[in-house]
Amino acid sequence: MDFQNRPGGKTGGGGVASWSETNRDRRERLRQLALETIDLNKDPYFMKNHLGSYECKLCLTLHNNEGSYLAHTQGKKHQANLARRAAKEAKEAPTLLAPEKPRVEPKKFVKIGRPGYRVTKQRCPETGQQSLLFQIDYPEISDNIIPRHRFMSAYEQKIEPPDRKWQYLLFAAEPYETIAFKVPSREVEKTDGKFWTYWNRDTKQFFLQFAFKLEPKIIPPPPPNLRVMGMGGVPPPPRPPMFNPVPPPPPMGVLPVPPPPM
Repeated sequence: MDFQNRPGGKTGGGGVASWSETNRDRRERLRQLALETIDLNKDPYFMKNHLGSYECKLCLTLHNNEGSYLAHTQGKKHQANLARRAAKEAKEAPTLLAPEKPRVEPKKFVKIGRPGYRVTKQRCPETGQQSLLFQIDYPEISDNIIPRHRFMSAYEQKIEPPDRKWQYLLFAAEPYETIAFKVPSREVEKTDGKFWTYWNRDTKQFFLQFAFKLEPKIIPPPPPNLRVMGMGGVPPPPRPPMFNPVPPPPPMGVLPVPPPPM
């Protein structure tokens, strides 16, 4: 067959390659490039079955030779599945690789009841600031244990219906039960001298004192002017004199003038 006068051909060039030949040449070039960058022995998705063909475990495709599989790995389907698998593994990696948190089991001990206590209400005579002093007795407290305390809002407890007007002050020490005091839900002043705690190791008594912050005094506004104003803010005119008023008494030492004779 003469290919010399074929469009696009050159003399001695063998003519223009067909579409199948071009496609086969492209696959061969892709295979050579893939062999330089990809090691099939390390590919986790490359598998040779018992029939002698090759399978892609990621895309579930069947290939007749290695070149077909390598060309498949450069395609859109395989690349999209790789990206999807990487996103899934990245999402599951924190939960799988996170170290297991050490489990801290709650300490178990036999409770011996509630401790004795005393609450003293105080008021500063100069400022009127209110404070509370708590004394908790722990005669059977465990060794190397210091009583602990904390404030708890009404919404944290499950014993009573929550009321925002109240809060709770808790005291705890082993082996006694935790006790709570219901106090007004006012802001506590925690400055030096106003809030302090003390643990007496000799008498096994725990003291806590705190003061409520002083509420700012609200000065009432001055009373309004009780003077009745007329229209337009002008005071009303004075009242007219009484009709036929009583004449004033005559001055002392002056005799009244008698009326003229008739």
